[in-house]
Amino acid sequence: MSHPSTELTQADFESLARFRFTIRRYLAFAEQGAKAAGLTSQQHQALLAIKAQSFTSEMTVGDLANRLLLRPHSTAELVNRLVAADLITRDIAVHDRRKVHVRLTARGEAVLATLSARNLRELQTVTPAFEALLLQLSDLVEDFVGPNDCDTGA
Repeated sequence: MSHPSTELTQADFESLARFRFTIRRYLAFAEQGAKAAGLTSQQHQALLAIKAQSFTSEMTVGDLANRLLLRPHSTAELVNRLVAADLITRDIAVHDRRKVHVRLTARGEAVLATLSARNLRELQTVTPAFEALLLQLSDLVEDFVGPNDCDTGA
């Protein structure tokens, strides 16, 4: 791995700080919305992950743990709280009784739809800032790492 430039400039640090601040500001907005809906940020993230995967396959508790970067035991507790709040259901898989599938309830769907619409409106306002920062960071990464070492995974 080559390093065409190993010295970060003041502008580089400022770009990195602005990027982290912009992300954090959006996340704080989303966390406030979740709290207003009676959810923790983690519960909101769980609902979103379950909904997103529901279009292609059923979500298991293990899948949810991986998606949220949680340990299985912590995820089981999160699932228990979401079931108790009538936001999701939990069912043992028919073909593999070791797996437990989770699905949104009608209430979970409604809460998630409200939060997602609110968050998308906020994203609409912060998108120009994100785009500008991503362009700056893309240039910084290319300058720092080199154009051939920037693997996007695509």
